[in-house]
Amino acid sequence: MNPYPDWLNPGDNAWQLVAATLVGLMSIPGIAVLYAGIVQKKWAVNTMLMAFTGFSLVLVVWVLWGFKMGFGDPMKLGPGILGSFVGNPRSILGTANQGQAVIPLLDGAMPKFRFSESTLAYFQFVFAAITPLLFLGSVVGRMNFKVWLIFVPLWSTFAYSINAFLVWGGGFWGQAHAGASSLFSTGALDYSGGYVIHLAAGVSGFVAAAVIGPRLNRDRERAVPNNLPLAAVGAGILWLGWNGFNGGDPYFAGTNASLAVLNTNLATAVALLTWVIWDIFASRERKPTFLGAINGMIAGLVGITPAAGFVNSFGAMIIGVVASSLVWMSWNWLGRTKPFRKVDDTLGVIHTHGVAGLVGGLLVGVLADPNVIIYLGNGKDVNDVTASGWLWGHHPAQILVQLCAALTIIVWDASVTFAILKILGLFMKLRASDEVLEQGDIGVHTEEAYPDEALVTGRLDGVKA
Repeated sequence: MNPYPDWLNPGDNAWQLVAATLVGLMSIPGIAVLYAGIVQKKWAVNTMLMAFTGFSLVLVVWVLWGFKMGFGDPMKLGPGILGSFVGNPRSILGTANQGQAVIPLLDGAMPKFRFSESTLAYFQFVFAAITPLLFLGSVVGRMNFKVWLIFVPLWSTFAYSINAFLVWGGGFWGQAHAGASSLFSTGALDYSGGYVIHLAAGVSGFVAAAVIGPRLNRDRERAVPNNLPLAAVGAGILWLGWNGFNGGDPYFAGTNASLAVLNTNLATAVALLTWVIWDIFASRERKPTFLGAINGMIAGLVGITPAAGFVNSFGAMIIGVVASSLVWMSWNWLGRTKPFRKVDDTLGVIHTHGVAGLVGGLLVGVLADPNVIIYLGNGKDVNDVTASGWLWGHHPAQILVQLCAALTIIVWDASVTFAILKILGLFMKLRASDEVLEQGDIGVHTEEAYPDEALVTGRLDGVKA
């Protein structure tokens, strides 16, 4: 007996499952405890439950229809981009998912997968799941919990699955369009989701925050983190979990995966230190803060995500400095302008994910190094697979391709988010009532993260048992 089909490589299969689990840990408990530690004490339970339910909802959607919408056969809706806009919705509930994985539109354009469809589906699920959890940070502290339970499946279907197909599933932005114009002679490069995940989360979160409305004024003025050590745990899980995020995306446990992991950590370290330096020399208080360091960390992680396996390590350091600096400026300068003060983006997701994802994606067009080998050729009639940007590859047109792909994601996701919430708003209140907002977790869930001592011990303060 043999446990392995002849097409399966145990090392590749094991790495994809481990990488996927690392990414899953970034969501639960990573995002759950990071956000729960940063928000006000009265919203910690609500934040964690929204993270856990969001994660669960996406998995159900993913196996029923989402995976095939993102990575299946195209639903040909019309000419041009409509012909490769989204995949046919199909479930993966049967036994067919035990067979060799394949992305139909990329078959022949990359090496054959050495693992099963169920491995690919699970790996791509954790990416789909973390995206709504990221923009949860824009709407915590006032979104109606029942609206969240409906919004997440709809957004995952009409926004995320389409994003994934367009860029990763061989859709319009994953293809070369040499016949149309020299501009589109190559596809857009998004290694692990700078556009599909982070730009999408930043844009959707900002639009959702604008449509739902702000927190109570008092909560906005007193937005003090309730547990920074807990936030540190979440941030650490997020950082190291990112090794699976970027290290798993070559789909093979090879040298490109190793480079992607090194670049991820290098860019993140540089970005964190860059933010701390900006805080010391340019912030109002001229003092470094731990929350600032976390923001710098996230800016680095997000900035390197679209580039991790396309750039050399010097390029990774450049991305860390540039992404962190621009996000710091966006947060501290642009964030004080009237439009950004009017929209209550609770945790600044538009800056740390939206701006960082856009910057990282554009920098791929500048820094992609053709000497970085993604897939090896056969040395005869098939060349090594590489990517070229402006600086090392003398291919400045890639910057324009990156920009056009980004604009597609921005316009589509903003429109979908706005439409879903406006339609839901016809039937239910998007924002919890002011009475519930005063109470927080108690008003929504009859639970609180840090109950009064008398409730825990069963005795009043000052009274001996």
